[in-house]
Amino acid sequence: MPRLREVPRAEVADEKILFFYDRLFGPDKDPAVDHGTVHGTPGDWWTVFAQSPDVFRHAVRGFSLYRNASLDPLLRELGQGRAGYARGSQFVFSQHCKQMRSLGMPEEKIAAVPHWQISDCFSALERAVLAYTDGLVYDGGRVPDEVFAVLKTHLTDPEILELTYITSLYDMHATMCRALRLEFDDRPELVAEVEIPAGVEVRDLSADLSGE
Repeated sequence: MPRLREVPRAEVADEKILFFYDRLFGPDKDPAVDHGTVHGTPGDWWTVFAQSPDVFRHAVRGFSLYRNASLDPLLRELGQGRAGYARGSQFVFSQHCKQMRSLGMPEEKIAAVPHWQISDCFSALERAVLAYTDGLVYDGGRVPDEVFAVLKTHLTDPEILELTYITSLYDMHATMCRALRLEFDDRPELVAEVEIPAGVEVRDLSADLSGE
């Protein structure tokens, strides 16, 4: 379950939120109880974001912005998908793999997004987009001049700004989904201490490892 309460239909007064409840879940479903969108996702992103109508509306406007961008949609989705993978969000990565596929991205490229650095299936521009995304997500905006130079060779300044904004936006969405355990990111922490089996003595390992 998500870490924040889901807002049931009966408590929603905002028309924008109700519009999306109807469109994504159907008018007869309470999405906070009967999960599952028409796109096959749990849908708790929508019901949790409904906690704040202002946040909900701002987020939805962001979706509209990127759909109207002049940037090539395939490059846009490549950045979004890689941002999801790099941030460790199964939801964002999975959704934008599907978007890349719907736009005609070859399966070979989609499969190579996690290990793009050693793949030869991407163009020079696509590699620059992937490297730029890693600079935004992994390195907090530290992008080598050489990477930016390739973007400048192929894209206009407005397109680079759109790429930067949209990729950073989905870095944020990936982070929020993980923190709030929304959608496919509703999963337990994988890194945890492995308990010592019963009957095994707890002892200082430093002596054993030193060879003394």
